[in-house]
Amino acid sequence: MLGKLFGRGEERPEADPYALPVSRRQKNGMYTLRALGDVRVLALVEAAGAGDWEAVKAALVPFDLGRDHHVLGELADLDGVQDWIGRAVEEDKEHRATALLISGARHISWGWEARTADRAVNVSQEQWRVFHERLHIAEEQLFEAAESQPDWVTPWRRLLTSGRGMSLGHAINETRLHAALRRAPLDLETHVEWLSQMQPRWGGEPGQALAFARDAFARAPQGHRLGCVIAMAHIEDWVESDDGDCLETPEIRDELRDAADRSILHPAYVRRPGWQHDFNTFAMALSLAEERHTIRRVFKALDGAYTGWPWSFLADPEKRFARHHRHA
Repeated sequence: MLGKLFGRGEERPEADPYALPVSRRQKNGMYTLRALGDVRVLALVEAAGAGDWEAVKAALVPFDLGRDHHVLGELADLDGVQDWIGRAVEEDKEHRATALLISGARHISWGWEARTADRAVNVSQEQWRVFHERLHIAEEQLFEAAESQPDWVTPWRRLLTSGRGMSLGHAINETRLHAALRRAPLDLETHVEWLSQMQPRWGGEPGQALAFARDAFARAPQGHRLGCVIAMAHIEDWVESDDGDCLETPEIRDELRDAADRSILHPAYVRRPGWQHDFNTFAMALSLAEERHTIRRVFKALDGAYTGWPWSFLADPEKRFARHHRHA
């Protein structure tokens, strides 16, 4: 009884048979998550890194690429995929939709690599040209993939990203949002992408994104990862604010604790490949709010697993993660 009251009586999740062993930890106990912490995803990444389309297809069998944003993201962010995926698009008619999805997602990431994360005024004309050229290719490929596989949500979420980058306007992007949510009403990545679009830096109004997040999470069942939208909304508010202590209020701490308890810390939460991304989102939000209790449970579950997003909003993100991990 006392163990439950003080958070020590929780059941441990079952051991994951596909968990990727941690090859190296830093002295502070942290390590950067690779391949979503899953041996099957590592096989996929290695096949893609080698440009072996047949091995990529075999490695994709356990996953639903039309709905699994994390697995698609591993391919989208992998340098070199753009060098061979075009051949798969042209030559493999049976799996053309999958190849189009991978290529489209990669061209968006590749486009942002050309643009860089610098302020728009510091981006050269040549960088803008390459950026838009790659996003145009992505749009064509993602639309074809979406038409070929009408139940897929991942193309529409990626089209939200390209639409924001190409400044296509609110009406077009809202149409894409609704297309994604019709296919997956509780899709976390779609909601998080829309949070970004609702920020003042992209033309939104203050408070609009948080209201959207609260409305979305209110419709989610217990243990659903959509609770991360609350954590991300507060992180976005912190990014927009000139006050670095803006999240340090009792009301925000209470809301973050409640969202964590009803989502990632709830017994019904399912740890799929990449679950550490959800926990890192809450870890950062709770740390910015200077929350002292729930954050310990989150860092304990992470056991040192660090994901670059969303800590990349901070200067020295790994040091910030390590400091909070140590104190927790």
